[in-house]
Amino acid sequence: MRTLSRRHALGLLSLGAGVSLASGSFAQDTKKVAFILNGTPGDVGWNFEHERGIQEAKSVFGNSVIIDTFYGVKEWGEEDASKMLELIVDGYDMIFACSFGYGQSLVQMALATPSVTFEHCGGYVLANNVSTYSARWYEGRMPQGLIAGSVTKTNRIGYLASFPIPQVVRGINAAFLAARSVNPDVQFDVVWLNSWFSPEKEEATSRLLISGGADVLLAHTNTTKPTEVAEELGAYAFGQASDMTKYGPNATLSSTINSWGPYYVKRIAAFLNKEWRSTDTWGGYAEGMIASGSLSNRIPVLARAKVADAINGLRKRDVSAFEGPVLRQDGSVFLADGQIATDSELLRMNFYLDGMSGKMPSPST
Repeated sequence: MRTLSRRHALGLLSLGAGVSLASGSFAQDTKKVAFILNGTPGDVGWNFEHERGIQEAKSVFGNSVIIDTFYGVKEWGEEDASKMLELIVDGYDMIFACSFGYGQSLVQMALATPSVTFEHCGGYVLANNVSTYSARWYEGRMPQGLIAGSVTKTNRIGYLASFPIPQVVRGINAAFLAARSVNPDVQFDVVWLNSWFSPEKEEATSRLLISGGADVLLAHTNTTKPTEVAEELGAYAFGQASDMTKYGPNATLSSTINSWGPYYVKRIAAFLNKEWRSTDTWGGYAEGMIASGSLSNRIPVLARAKVADAINGLRKRDVSAFEGPVLRQDGSVFLADGQIATDSELLRMNFYLDGMSGKMPSPST
C-alpha cells in the first residue's frame, strides 16, 4: 500500500470541497470495501463486535467483494485523515469509519471525493455520499437498570461514563429511571473518565466505586476492567457492547450486545446493486442492532420476568425507556404524564433526571 505523509494528507484536505480525488482512476471489476477501527478485536467490547459484523459480511459476499479492516487508527487528528486518504488512493470504493471521532476527517474526505461512499458509525452529518448509523444503546440500559435496582443490597450503583455527550447521558438516565422503578432508594454514583478506552482508569475507578459502597457497576466504556474488578471484589457488573461473562462469570448479570453484521450486509449489498442511498439509521432491539445476553440465575425470578417483559416490549416498540411523568434534575418537566420522548429530544439530551446526584459536566470538561 502506498504510504502518504501526514503533511501530504493534510495538504490535500486543506483544498476542501473544491478538490475531487476521483477514485474512478482506480476502478476495478471487484469492489473494495474498507473498515476503520480505533482498536482491535482484542478490546472485546466495541471493536470485537464490529469485527464480528465484518466477518459476517465477508462470509456473505465471499470473493465477490474485497473487504479489508484497518485496526488501531487514532481519532480526532491527522492519523485518521491520512488513513482515509491512503484508502482512497488505494482504490477503495466504500469506507466504513467505525467510531464517532472519525467524523471531521470523514466529512472533509467525502466532500473532496464524491465518487467514494462513506458510512459513519455514530455520526450525524449526512451528504450525498455519506450515511450515518448508530444503535439505541440507551434501550439496553433499561434492562440493566431493572436488574441493578433489583439485586443491589447497598442501593448504590456505580456508573463508569466515557464522555458527557447525549448518547452516554441517555444511557445513564435510562438505567436510572428503570432502577428507580423497582427500587426508589437506589442512587447512582457516576464517574466521568473522558475516555472510551482506558484500562488503567477503568480499573482504578471500578475499585473506587466499590470501595465507596457500590455493589453493582454499569459502564459505557470499552474494556472488561469493570467486570474483572467486580468479579475480584464480589460485586456485580454488565457486559458493555459485548458478552463479557468469561471475564466475570460470577459478577456478570447480563450484557448489552451490539450487532452490526446485518447492517453491514444490507449496506454493502445496496452499494453493489447500485441501490445505496444516504440514510441515517438509529436502531435498537426492534431492528436487531442491539441484543441482551443471557440473564444470570443470581437475578431474582420476579426481576427476570420484568426484564423479559421490558425487552419484549422494546422489540415490539410497545415500551419506551423514557415515558412520563419525568422531571429533569432541576425540577422542570421533561415529559408530562404519558408522554414519550421523541428522537429529537433524546438526541439533544444533556441533563440528568430528577433524583440523580452530582452535576452534569459540560462536553468540554
